[in-house]
Amino acid sequence: MTNLKKIAALAAALSLAVPMSAQAEGKIRIAEQFGVVYLLLNVAQDQKLIEKHGKKHGVDIDVDWVKLSGGAATNDALLSGSVDVVGAGLGPLFTIWDRTTGRQNVRAVASLGNFPYYLVSTNPAVKSIADFSDKDRIALPAVTVSVQARILQLAASKQWGAAQYKKLDPITQTVPHPDAAAAIIAGKTELNAHFGNPPFQDQELAANPKAHVVLDSYQVLGGPSSATVLYATEKYVKENPKTYRAFIDALGEAARLATSNPEAAADAFLRVNKGNIDRALLVKVIKDPKVQFKVAPQNTLVLAQFLHQVGAIRNKPASWRDYFFAHPALETGS
Repeated sequence: MTNLKKIAALAAALSLAVPMSAQAEGKIRIAEQFGVVYLLLNVAQDQKLIEKHGKKHGVDIDVDWVKLSGGAATNDALLSGSVDVVGAGLGPLFTIWDRTTGRQNVRAVASLGNFPYYLVSTNPAVKSIADFSDKDRIALPAVTVSVQARILQLAASKQWGAAQYKKLDPITQTVPHPDAAAAIIAGKTELNAHFGNPPFQDQELAANPKAHVVLDSYQVLGGPSSATVLYATEKYVKENPKTYRAFIDALGEAARLATSNPEAAADAFLRVNKGNIDRALLVKVIKDPKVQFKVAPQNTLVLAQFLHQVGAIRNKPASWRDYFFAHPALETGS
């Protein structure tokens, strides 16, 4: 073989080797946000469940945890390749699913459970969303794209008609949940409402006597709903089948632990987040009958179809399976 042929053969071999090395299993970088809605991730991190299930599938998994705030930040991190899996609300999921269809094909891998999200206000004149004025300010994790923002838009469309679904957008502001909760509790800033999640909404209701619930996400969506999910690119899921399977198995074990032993789950949350939340309040939140820990999604399609109806997303899903990766653990989803 001539030198030229040897060089060509070596180049061909190297070109084949590169994709194989890029597909190496055993690494997962997870971006989460703030709140008890991420409890399953906290339990998995505290108990090293992903690593545990990785070993069962014959792979040593290195897990990196990243804390972000807001769906826009998580979506940017995922598409830039900074992380492999992100946790965010349905709003950011539908946005990125719609924009990446036919390209990165981002879809959800699991739900983090069903949680009621409350829109809390300290303005005594505000009894429903119809009472908000341009003098009110509503804190959200991400204006327009967060699941809270999208649920508020759905509520507005029911109140004033589909053409007015953005009616309350001008009085919303992007504020991380911890900061928004602190502002509502203190009652000394222009923020007088917060569409949050547990435990922040529970802290507000417990600490400020003026705080009251204006809107419950379950009422808007027609029942219990998986408002927060985990999602990834098609490339990551396909190239890391063992790591992906271990991740889902770990979430399933975390869900069983949270359901059967709320106190242990609360302690895991406190160890991971190192927050100053009252443990008794945290356990109460986890034990709330309206909260359900499971990886199969529930009642997610109504919001997706609303967003298509108003033109917020181009692609109309016919089923929840259109924006979730198939997995046996999700078969009972909706």
